[in-house]
Amino acid sequence: MIDFEKFAKYSKPGPRYTSYPTAPEFHEGFGAKAYVEILEKQDKKRPLSLYFHLPFCRSACYFCGCNVVYTSREDKKDRYIDYLEKELAILAQHLDTSREVIQMHFGGGTPTFFSTEQLTRIIASIKKYFKHFSSDAEISCEIDPRFLTQEQLNVLTCNGFNRISYGVQDFNETVQKAIHRIQPYDVTHNAVKMAKEAGIASINMDLIYGLPYQSFESFEETLRLAVSLDPSRLAVFNYAHVPWMKKSMRKIDETTLPHPSVKLSIMRHSIDYLEAHGYKMIGMDHFAKPNDELFLAIEKGELHRNFQGYTTKGGADLIGIGLTSIGEGVAHYVQNFKEMEAYENAIDEGKLPVHRGLVLSADDVLRKAVIMEMMSNFKLNIAGIEQAFGIDFFEYFADAIEALKPFEEEALVVVDKEAKCILVNPTGTLLVRNIVMPFDAYLQKIPEDKRRFSKTV
Repeated sequence: MIDFEKFAKYSKPGPRYTSYPTAPEFHEGFGAKAYVEILEKQDKKRPLSLYFHLPFCRSACYFCGCNVVYTSREDKKDRYIDYLEKELAILAQHLDTSREVIQMHFGGGTPTFFSTEQLTRIIASIKKYFKHFSSDAEISCEIDPRFLTQEQLNVLTCNGFNRISYGVQDFNETVQKAIHRIQPYDVTHNAVKMAKEAGIASINMDLIYGLPYQSFESFEETLRLAVSLDPSRLAVFNYAHVPWMKKSMRKIDETTLPHPSVKLSIMRHSIDYLEAHGYKMIGMDHFAKPNDELFLAIEKGELHRNFQGYTTKGGADLIGIGLTSIGEGVAHYVQNFKEMEAYENAIDEGKLPVHRGLVLSADDVLRKAVIMEMMSNFKLNIAGIEQAFGIDFFEYFADAIEALKPFEEEALVVVDKEAKCILVNPTGTLLVRNIVMPFDAYLQKIPEDKRRFSKTV
């Protein structure tokens, strides 16, 4: 059992660190011209990771923090594909599309809300420009089990998709009604069965704890049902309630949300239950079987983290395509427009639809390396950081090391100066966001009562 009182003081707003610096630091001073200059100077030997945002959904799921367009009109989706094709054509003028692609991901929205014909058209447009996919490329798609047909699955598998991530969240009917997402167990079961019969070897399932009306007992049953479907990976996310950012979340009655002590108990039990059933905790909120690439990567300390979550495909330039997509390189982030009209207008003008971005300073790049290694592998090779960046780690990060002392005193982290490493202990993994915060130079400038992030616990 976890002593919640020991953890309560750590329940504070903090980033999830899918990037560093985090997205609030992106600014509109970085536009299409700056991005083009970066693309044209990129190292052509570095591989590519492609992300396509397919933003449409039929209706709102109240818990969802994604950028989504709600529609039931097919012409809207066809029009969006028109603009994806135009964006690809502009991108190809500035990016060497002959570079090797080692990863491609369709995110949403609901990618399979697009019809079989529409998915075929999107994939054909991509292959028109990107012809060099590595033999072991990770090609994945997010899927809502409520919107999946055998024909759609055939299109994906015939075009090399080898990973699927199913959104489940919770199997409890009361919880499903409260979040406006009715998805019976049989629907998910059938979708998983279809994928396995189609030869998809890697199946991920997303669950969320902290949703309205959840209890320890109800989520325990959700875990049992999820494991019965035998996914190769599970992502168990802490619900980020940010109604000031997402209007749909305002429809959730906050009095029905479980107390942080319940959430913490759910997470602790989830770790124990999943590890007892053959899964290992990977990074902050992912679990994988021992034969999964993620498991093998963390054993070697080679796991990476980006806007798509945890991945083994490090060392690639991430190219974001579509409405609100985010791209990432060695020293930059870039994000497309979030509003459809602005996105279309930019493309009509023959420009990449860049809304904002950031060029990283030398300090940013250093802190990014520190934060991302700890977020991914729960440890930091200080000697490696010193060698790569030419610094004295304990001198450069003296303030951060001092801020870690309370975590050391409570045996949540070990700072070993002789071995030159930082190790996050198993219990400390639940607070890894808190543990890396002292290394975040931007966060230190914001008073705690002004930080607009989800709670860490």
